[in-house]
Amino acid sequence: MSIKVETALSAEEQILLARLKSFRVPGMARALESQLKDPNADLNTFMERISQLIDAEWQARADKRFDRLMKEAHLRYPAADLDETIYHPERRLDTQTIERLSTCHWIDEGKNLIVTGSSASRKTYLINAICIAAMRQSRHVRYIKANTLMSEMEQARIKSTNLDYLNRLTRLDLLVIDDFGLMDLDLDKCRDLFEILDSRDGRKSTVVISQFPVSSWFDMFSDNTYADACLTRITDKHHTYRLEMNGINMRETD
Repeated sequence: MSIKVETALSAEEQILLARLKSFRVPGMARALESQLKDPNADLNTFMERISQLIDAEWQARADKRFDRLMKEAHLRYPAADLDETIYHPERRLDTQTIERLSTCHWIDEGKNLIVTGSSASRKTYLINAICIAAMRQSRHVRYIKANTLMSEMEQARIKSTNLDYLNRLTRLDLLVIDDFGLMDLDLDKCRDLFEILDSRDGRKSTVVISQFPVSSWFDMFSDNTYADACLTRITDKHHTYRLEMNGINMRETD
């Protein structure tokens, strides 16, 4: 068993570390301090050592950025991941489509995604995992239930801040609307939903998750004109991918 021996830092080395910290590169400062305390650090080449410093700072900033994005996303399952269960035959999942979606290239193209299936098929969990993959690539994400989205838009309209609220949604790279169909769509909410979808159409990606088949969505709207306008923007096969999840009840397997 080897024991790592750390050496004390000289006054000159402490000044160097303090200056790095003042430059607001704490990851690099921590990596340099580790090198300075390691008596074997000189066994590495200059390029290896400087690469360690740069990589440490890059990772520290990436982690900080990811933590901020996670806080803003409000995911239901912040620890979700695409584990081996997606390959279980009884789930009857299109794993090739899931793997391609997890690359998040479709988000760069402003494409949409509709996910339908039974309430216990872990639709939300899977999409939260894709959200995390998107945030790992520095994309801005927001997960929200349809009823909450409609309520927030209504409150913003009452307070005359609906334009600001809409602009915040428009800037998101990925907006996930869950439990679509479990909300009341009166005329005002039809108009609100249209504004949200229209502001993102062709520019930003939207995911709609529902336990109801797409064929029944038209009847959820109180106004046929808005039903046509909204569904055109989220169901067009040229701009929207589909994922069906109708396998086993995953709650019974937990």
